[in-house]
Amino acid sequence: MYQDRVVLCASSSYEKKFYINEDFQVLPEQIKQELQIMCVLFTEDVGGVLSLEFDEDGTLLLKVDVDEGDFFYDEIGSALKIKEIQRTKKELLEAVEVFYKVFFLGEDASDLL
Repeated sequence: MYQDRVVLCASSSYEKKFYINEDFQVLPEQIKQELQIMCVLFTEDVGGVLSLEFDEDGTLLLKVDVDEGDFFYDEIGSALKIKEIQRTKKELLEAVEVFYKVFFLGEDASDLL
């Protein structure tokens, strides 16, 4: 169905915008709001663009892009914030990953849990 990576959502400190892929509008509203809050707080705190992407195996990746010459971007803070998100939002990130693997990749849910 998809090739390479599929973007779940993204937030940009440059454009002050949040984006969620239309294919994921079926996610519960609470999960979409939690993803939005998490991404926007990240970009407001350290700058750049944070995107949550699924690789071809369905693994959820947190990817940060930065404009060249962005002197306000906090590289160290970014790495620390990613680790914090992975620790504090572990259940949310795992649930979204399982959702993707079941509904988009057609994997059996009982094999994933």
